[in-house]
Amino acid sequence: MNISVIVPLKNEEESLPELAAWIERVMQAHHFTYEVWMIDDGSSDDSWRVIQQLAAQNPHIKGIKFQRNYGKSAALNEGFNAAQGDVVITMDADLQDSPDEIPELYRMIMEDGYDLVSGWKKKRYDNAFTKNLPSKLYNYTTTRMSGVQLHDMNCGLKAYRKKVVKSIEVYGEMHRYIPVIAKWNGFRKIGEKVVEHRARKYGVTKFGLERFINGFLDLATIMFIGKFGKRPMHLFGALGSLSFFVGFIIAAYLAIAKVFFDKVNMTDRPLFFLGLLCMIIGSQLFLTGFIGELVTRNATERNSYLVEERMDRTSGITNYELRITDQ
Repeated sequence: MNISVIVPLKNEEESLPELAAWIERVMQAHHFTYEVWMIDDGSSDDSWRVIQQLAAQNPHIKGIKFQRNYGKSAALNEGFNAAQGDVVITMDADLQDSPDEIPELYRMIMEDGYDLVSGWKKKRYDNAFTKNLPSKLYNYTTTRMSGVQLHDMNCGLKAYRKKVVKSIEVYGEMHRYIPVIAKWNGFRKIGEKVVEHRARKYGVTKFGLERFINGFLDLATIMFIGKFGKRPMHLFGALGSLSFFVGFIIAAYLAIAKVFFDKVNMTDRPLFFLGLLCMIIGSQLFLTGFIGELVTRNATERNSYLVEERMDRTSGITNYELRITDQ
């Protein structure tokens, strides 16, 4: 199968028939074999009934319905698990992403060799103050912290090589950082394509201040897990050692001042309590690192690695299929 299209949605009953027909026209015009997974993330309208009707008319359309609203990341993760196409395309259901971009995204993955291609909505039709400005700030911060050079990290229109989506897990609000997660998993050929942004035709935007704030918290989580997920002692041990060393220097200074310079009432000085606090915090951070190492050591996936290629000449088989191997 050439393409799997994943469409996470919530309360988009009006746009679904138009989106399904548009995707079908594009696929037929380019003779793609395809499937469309529509993930209903706890809609309160008739979105699921519309998906059922569309699936009855077009066998390429498939659906997953959540019992309640879990969020876009959960919907994408389920779609990634179900996808069978060589190239996986994600797009929003609100018709702001154009299916006409699919052929070029497919070509960039299959011919240009990209692992992931993200859309860049260079010209946007959203509110400049409530959405465009926060998005620019978010993209700038994410690029600086992660090193992934994309102008529109949160664009819903993306294309992935199949092995990418089968190698990552998305949860919380981390769908915003899939390119960062992919990079941490070794997929470094990440590209960008300017795509058309269309004004919302139906419904209302789901974007809000809460998602903006949570996005930065999730970025910090990803950066921590990516660097120190399997070696927490490297972070907590370093911070603990630094804090303890500062406290020790302060304590040594106060001890020398008391012994050699006859200073009195050293425990009444704020510096004494600062040194004591630094030593206590340092010890706690160090112990946190030990606990983290114990948890990591007992984790079932501590020795799970993404193997891109395995060659065994004794059996005459070279396997190029990416998989997770436990050693």
